[in-house]
Amino acid sequence: MKIVKEALAGTVESSDLLVKIAPASELNVVINSEVIKQFGDQIRQVVQETLDALGVTEGLLIIEDKGALDCVIRARVQSAVLRAAQAEEIEWEQLR
Repeated sequence: MKIVKEALAGTVESSDLLVKIAPASELNVVINSEVIKQFGDQIRQVVQETLDALGVTEGLLIIEDKGALDCVIRARVQSAVLRAAQAEEIEWEQLR
């Protein structure tokens, strides 16, 4: 999936996260989290698995995490990517 415009998904409320995505020539993921020391590896893994499933290889993602669960991380990243790619037809089997 190609990122063609900037997009947002989520909030900065407790137990949520805000995902900002923009076009870029390479994939760069920046994660700011209150729980990065305890769960940083897990957050990175969920984000990367979600991007891989959607076929995202380029873009800048900035994630502001406030202690979100894996399912919330996955949903917010998916929403931001689909908005940024201006996806008109969604391949639902890619989304888990």
